[in-house]
Amino acid sequence: MHRLKPNNAGSTARSMTEGPILRLLILFALPLMFGNVFQMLYNTVDSVIVGNFVSKQALAAIGSTTVIVNMLVFFFNGFSIGAGVVIGQYFGARNMEKLHRAIQTVMTATFLLGLVFTALGMLLVKPMLRLMSTPEDVFPEAVVYLRIYFGGISGLLVYNMGSGILRAVGDSTRPLYFLIFTSVVNIVLDLFFVLVLKTGVAGAAIATILSQFLSAVLTLRLLTRTGDIYRFEWRELGLDLPILRLVISIGLPAAIQSTITAFSNIFVQGYINVFGSDVMAGWSSYNKLDQFIMLATQSMAMASTTFVSQNVGAGNMKRADRGTVLSLALTSAITGCFCALLVIFAPNAVRLFSPDGEVIRYGVLFIRTNTAFFLFNCIDHVLAGALRGEGDSRAPMIFMLTSFVAFRQIYLFLVTHYYANTPRLVGFGYPMGWMLCSLLEVLYYVYKRRKRAKQPPCVGI
Repeated sequence: MHRLKPNNAGSTARSMTEGPILRLLILFALPLMFGNVFQMLYNTVDSVIVGNFVSKQALAAIGSTTVIVNMLVFFFNGFSIGAGVVIGQYFGARNMEKLHRAIQTVMTATFLLGLVFTALGMLLVKPMLRLMSTPEDVFPEAVVYLRIYFGGISGLLVYNMGSGILRAVGDSTRPLYFLIFTSVVNIVLDLFFVLVLKTGVAGAAIATILSQFLSAVLTLRLLTRTGDIYRFEWRELGLDLPILRLVISIGLPAAIQSTITAFSNIFVQGYINVFGSDVMAGWSSYNKLDQFIMLATQSMAMASTTFVSQNVGAGNMKRADRGTVLSLALTSAITGCFCALLVIFAPNAVRLFSPDGEVIRYGVLFIRTNTAFFLFNCIDHVLAGALRGEGDSRAPMIFMLTSFVAFRQIYLFLVTHYYANTPRLVGFGYPMGWMLCSLLEVLYYVYKRRKRAKQPPCVGI
């Protein structure tokens, strides 16, 4: 078995198996956080420009497509999580041969999935929009946006997998550089297509996919030209089936959970759509701002997964646990600050997306109803990230499906049919799911730690 040699001078791979934990987490998570800002700018810029310069129906159209896009993208991200855990554990164990085979395998699978997702996306556009009870004044523009978006979804998948490989070996900085550059390109193209060419939602979608393809090209160029341990070789395209099965065994539960949760959100969107385009646009604005609040949570969850996976590979579970606790503390502090600012400046924040008074009113309503409960969401995602880093992807899947799908849908049905069908109560279905999930995960995490303390230590995959 080949073993990794110490990294060459100038290597961007970073081992998280030694050194100050808090410093490593911060240095790793900060680029992820900024990267997530620019990742979200893709759709957010579309919404801001379309909402201000086209119409509130166009804003509602883009907002109503989010859950459909997420359904396929989240499925792939589950596969990406599995790839990151496997690569991170091989990196932590210093197993160069399997690390290389894993990279070749996951990139080959990504190219194949890009073709499959494009075809599926095109076929699902109209049925999914109908399933969400999309109003007729929004439907045509939503169809246009989605068909163009799915036509270029391969660029997003390739970038996400490439940046996932880099994160697994401790490099969260260069994916950030690519996102900064391509996000600026996206803004310029959005303004050009929408304001100059007057192409509406179609122009916003074209600007997005062109920018995503550019990020994919930059990532592939880095992976194929680097002399570092994570190099990707075109001539070695192929699938190592044992490694692929390992990736799937970890990634599939996360993919299933993310996909079913996204699919269930189609029904949540359906409950929102009943109230008309004003509430839809307000909900869309809230969801965009919600994603910014999630920055710290998502970043620290990814940092927790990478940190835990490398330390599990190295056989240091105590260090992995300390990293999880520190990740949760950091996430809660940062998210708490973001939530306070958003509540205070809620009207100004929603006004970024639309000047319409009713849209602002409903956007502020959703923000001030849900934001105080975001700390539960921190627990959900950071603990799920840590468990996946250990290779335990089934438990987070079960807890999140129970909370975010089954419990949330039961709540929405009971509230709207037997209590009061109001936008506030429908929107509160999100915090209800967060609270249940955090309770289940904390109980399971404590139980698992106590059980492991009674067993002999073992090294990861």
